[in-house]
Amino acid sequence: MAWTREDMAMRAAKELKDGFYVNLGIGIPTMVANYIPEGVNLILQSENGMLGTGPFPYEGEADPDVINAGKQTVTELPETSYCSSADSFGMIRGGHINMAILGAMQVAANGDLANWMVPGKMVKGPGGAMDLVAGVRRVVVVMEHCEKTGASKLVTECSLPLTGANVVDMVITELGVFDLARGTHAPALLELAPGVTVEEITAKTQFAFTVALT
Repeated sequence: MAWTREDMAMRAAKELKDGFYVNLGIGIPTMVANYIPEGVNLILQSENGMLGTGPFPYEGEADPDVINAGKQTVTELPETSYCSSADSFGMIRGGHINMAILGAMQVAANGDLANWMVPGKMVKGPGGAMDLVAGVRRVVVVMEHCEKTGASKLVTECSLPLTGANVVDMVITELGVFDLARGTHAPALLELAPGVTVEEITAKTQFAFTVALT
Protein backbone atom coordinates (compact mmCIF):
# COMPACT_ATOMS: atom_id res chain seq x y z
CA MET A 1 0.00 0.00 0.00
CA ALA A 2 1.17 3.55 -0.71
CA TRP A 3 -0.21 7.08 -0.79
CA THR A 4 -2.54 8.12 -3.58
CA ARG A 5 -2.01 11.36 -5.48
CA GLU A 6 -4.58 12.95 -3.18
CA ASP A 7 -2.70 11.65 -0.12
CA MET A 8 0.53 13.13 -1.45
CA ALA A 9 -1.13 16.50 -1.99
CA MET A 10 -2.61 16.34 1.49
CA ARG A 11 0.80 15.58 3.00
CA ALA A 12 2.39 18.48 1.10
CA ALA A 13 -0.34 20.80 2.41
CA LYS A 14 0.88 20.12 5.94
CA GLU A 15 4.01 22.13 5.07
CA LEU A 16 1.94 25.27 4.51
CA LYS A 17 2.00 27.95 7.18
CA ASP A 18 -0.30 30.84 8.00
CA GLY A 19 0.61 33.99 6.11
CA PHE A 20 2.63 32.19 3.41
CA TYR A 21 2.79 33.23 -0.24
CA VAL A 22 2.86 29.96 -2.18
CA ASN A 23 3.37 28.93 -5.81
CA LEU A 24 1.94 25.57 -6.92
CA GLY A 25 3.38 23.74 -9.91
CA ILE A 26 1.51 21.71 -12.52
CA GLY A 27 0.18 18.22 -11.74
CA ILE A 28 -0.09 16.87 -8.21
CA PRO A 29 1.10 20.20 -6.69
CA THR A 30 -2.01 21.93 -8.06
CA MET A 31 -4.12 19.57 -5.94
CA VAL A 32 -2.53 20.94 -2.75
CA ALA A 33 -4.95 23.87 -2.95
CA ASN A 34 -7.76 21.45 -2.04
CA TYR A 35 -6.13 20.50 1.26
CA ILE A 36 -5.02 23.76 2.88
CA PRO A 37 -5.26 23.09 6.64
CA GLU A 38 -8.08 24.72 8.55
CA GLY A 39 -7.01 27.99 10.11
CA VAL A 40 -4.15 28.50 7.65
CA ASN A 41 -4.65 31.65 5.59
CA LEU A 42 -2.28 32.08 2.68
CA ILE A 43 -2.00 33.61 -0.78
CA LEU A 44 -1.47 31.46 -3.88
CA GLN A 45 0.68 33.20 -6.47
CA SER A 46 0.78 32.33 -10.17
CA GLU A 47 3.60 33.32 -12.52
CA ASN A 48 1.20 34.71 -15.12
CA GLY A 49 0.33 37.60 -12.80
CA MET A 50 -2.48 36.38 -10.57
CA LEU A 51 -1.99 36.97 -6.87
CA GLY A 52 -4.64 35.30 -4.74
CA THR A 53 -5.59 32.36 -6.94
CA GLY A 54 -8.93 30.84 -6.00
CA PRO A 55 -10.11 27.22 -6.26
CA PHE A 56 -11.10 25.48 -9.48
CA PRO A 57 -14.54 26.56 -10.73
CA TYR A 58 -17.62 24.36 -10.64
CA GLU A 59 -18.74 22.88 -13.95
CA GLY A 60 -20.37 25.52 -16.10
CA GLU A 61 -18.92 28.43 -14.09
CA ALA A 62 -15.44 28.64 -15.62
CA ASP A 63 -14.21 31.95 -17.00
CA PRO A 64 -11.66 31.20 -19.77
CA ASP A 65 -9.87 34.48 -19.03
CA VAL A 66 -9.14 33.51 -15.41
CA ILE A 67 -6.37 30.93 -15.55
CA ASN A 68 -3.26 29.93 -13.64
CA ALA A 69 0.22 29.49 -15.11
CA GLY A 70 -0.68 25.94 -16.18
CA LYS A 71 -3.61 27.32 -18.25
CA GLN A 72 -6.13 25.74 -15.88
CA THR A 73 -9.26 27.77 -15.22
CA VAL A 74 -9.42 29.02 -11.64
CA THR A 75 -11.58 31.46 -9.71
CA GLU A 76 -11.09 34.87 -8.16
CA LEU A 77 -11.21 35.65 -4.46
CA PRO A 78 -12.19 38.96 -2.84
CA GLU A 79 -8.48 39.64 -2.28
CA THR A 80 -7.34 38.62 -5.78
CA SER A 81 -5.18 41.12 -7.64
CA TYR A 82 -3.48 41.11 -11.02
CA CYS A 83 -0.12 42.33 -12.24
CA SER A 84 2.17 41.96 -15.21
CA SER A 85 4.38 38.90 -15.61
CA ALA A 86 7.34 41.20 -14.99
CA ASP A 87 5.97 42.17 -11.58
CA SER A 88 5.04 38.56 -10.85
CA PHE A 89 8.58 37.39 -11.53
CA GLY A 90 9.86 40.32 -9.52
CA MET A 91 8.04 38.82 -6.52
CA ILE A 92 9.65 35.46 -7.19
CA ARG A 93 13.17 36.68 -7.94
CA GLY A 94 13.04 39.11 -5.03
CA GLY A 95 12.53 36.30 -2.52
CA HIS A 96 8.98 37.30 -1.59
CA ILE A 97 7.43 33.85 -2.18
CA ASN A 98 7.74 31.59 0.86
CA MET A 99 7.27 28.23 -0.80
CA ALA A 100 6.98 26.51 -4.16
CA ILE A 101 5.50 23.03 -4.43
CA LEU A 102 6.65 21.50 -7.71
CA GLY A 103 6.74 18.26 -9.66
CA ALA A 104 9.96 16.68 -10.88
CA MET A 105 11.51 14.16 -13.23
CA GLN A 106 14.58 13.65 -11.03
CA VAL A 107 15.83 14.86 -7.67
CA ALA A 108 19.41 14.21 -6.57
CA ALA A 109 20.75 13.55 -3.08
CA ASN A 110 22.28 17.04 -2.94
CA GLY A 111 19.00 18.78 -3.76
CA ASP A 112 19.57 19.18 -7.49
CA LEU A 113 16.30 19.32 -9.43
CA ALA A 114 15.47 18.29 -13.01
CA ASN A 115 11.87 19.00 -13.93
CA TRP A 116 11.66 20.73 -17.27
CA MET A 117 12.85 18.57 -20.15
CA VAL A 118 13.90 15.18 -21.48
CA PRO A 119 16.48 15.49 -24.31
CA GLY A 120 15.03 14.52 -27.66
CA LYS A 121 11.41 15.10 -26.62
CA MET A 122 9.21 18.07 -27.43
CA VAL A 123 8.83 20.39 -24.46
CA LYS A 124 7.19 23.77 -23.95
CA GLY A 125 10.16 25.11 -21.99
CA PRO A 126 10.92 25.60 -18.30
CA GLY A 127 8.23 28.21 -17.70
CA GLY A 128 8.88 29.81 -14.34
CA ALA A 129 10.54 26.78 -12.76
CA MET A 130 14.12 28.10 -12.88
CA ASP A 131 13.12 31.43 -11.37
CA LEU A 132 11.06 29.70 -8.70
CA VAL A 133 13.79 27.39 -7.46
CA ALA A 134 16.30 30.25 -7.46
CA GLY A 135 14.11 32.80 -5.70
CA VAL A 136 11.68 30.94 -3.45
CA ARG A 137 12.66 30.38 0.16
CA ARG A 138 11.56 26.73 0.40
CA VAL A 139 11.04 24.15 -2.38
CA VAL A 140 8.96 21.02 -1.81
CA VAL A 141 8.82 18.43 -4.60
CA VAL A 142 5.83 16.10 -4.95
CA MET A 143 6.30 13.31 -7.47
CA GLU A 144 6.04 9.58 -8.11
CA HIS A 145 8.98 7.67 -6.67
CA CYS A 146 9.88 5.79 -9.87
CA GLU A 147 9.55 6.17 -13.62
CA LYS A 148 7.23 3.90 -15.61
CA THR A 149 10.31 1.81 -16.40
CA GLY A 150 10.84 1.21 -12.69
CA ALA A 151 13.94 3.41 -12.51
CA SER A 152 14.15 5.58 -9.42
CA LYS A 153 13.54 9.31 -9.76
CA LEU A 154 15.47 9.86 -6.51
CA VAL A 155 18.99 9.63 -7.88
CA THR A 156 22.59 9.99 -6.79
CA GLU A 157 23.14 12.52 -9.58
CA CYS A 158 20.66 13.93 -12.10
CA SER A 159 21.15 12.71 -15.67
CA LEU A 160 18.59 15.16 -17.07
CA PRO A 161 19.21 18.90 -17.60
CA LEU A 162 18.99 20.73 -14.29
CA THR A 163 16.36 23.24 -13.34
CA GLY A 164 18.44 24.25 -10.34
CA ALA A 165 21.37 23.04 -8.23
CA ASN A 166 21.00 22.45 -4.47
CA VAL A 167 17.46 23.84 -4.39
CA VAL A 168 15.16 21.09 -3.04
CA ASP A 169 14.30 21.09 0.66
CA MET A 170 11.82 18.20 0.81
CA VAL A 171 10.56 15.39 -1.43
CA ILE A 172 7.19 13.70 -1.03
CA THR A 173 6.43 10.56 -3.03
CA GLU A 174 3.78 7.86 -2.76
CA LEU A 175 6.21 5.93 -0.57
CA GLY A 176 7.38 8.53 1.94
CA VAL A 177 8.93 11.88 2.80
CA PHE A 178 12.60 12.87 2.51
CA ASP A 179 14.36 15.88 3.98
CA LEU A 180 17.13 17.07 1.64
CA ALA A 181 17.72 20.58 3.02
CA ARG A 182 19.29 21.68 -0.29
CA GLY A 183 22.20 19.29 0.13
CA THR A 184 23.37 20.70 3.47
CA HIS A 185 23.25 17.20 4.95
CA ALA A 186 22.68 13.62 3.82
CA PRO A 187 19.10 12.85 2.75
CA ALA A 188 16.93 11.75 5.67
CA LEU A 189 13.80 9.62 5.47
CA LEU A 190 11.25 11.33 7.71
CA GLU A 191 8.04 9.39 7.05
CA LEU A 192 6.80 6.21 5.43
CA ALA A 193 3.44 5.83 3.72
CA PRO A 194 1.17 3.23 5.32
CA GLY A 195 2.29 -0.32 4.54
CA VAL A 196 5.65 0.78 3.09
CA THR A 197 8.84 -0.55 4.66
CA VAL A 198 12.29 0.97 4.87
CA GLU A 199 13.57 -1.99 2.85
CA GLU A 200 11.12 -1.28 0.04
CA ILE A 201 11.94 2.41 -0.14
CA THR A 202 15.68 1.61 -0.01
CA ALA A 203 15.34 -0.72 -2.99
CA LYS A 204 13.56 1.98 -4.99
CA THR A 205 15.88 4.88 -4.08
CA GLN A 206 19.21 5.33 -5.83
CA PHE A 207 20.92 7.42 -3.17
CA ALA A 208 21.80 6.42 0.37
CA PHE A 209 19.87 8.05 3.20
CA THR A 210 19.59 8.10 6.96
CA VAL A 211 16.40 7.00 8.68
CA ALA A 212 14.83 9.60 10.97
CA LEU A 213 11.25 8.41 11.21
CA THR A 214 9.00 10.47 13.46
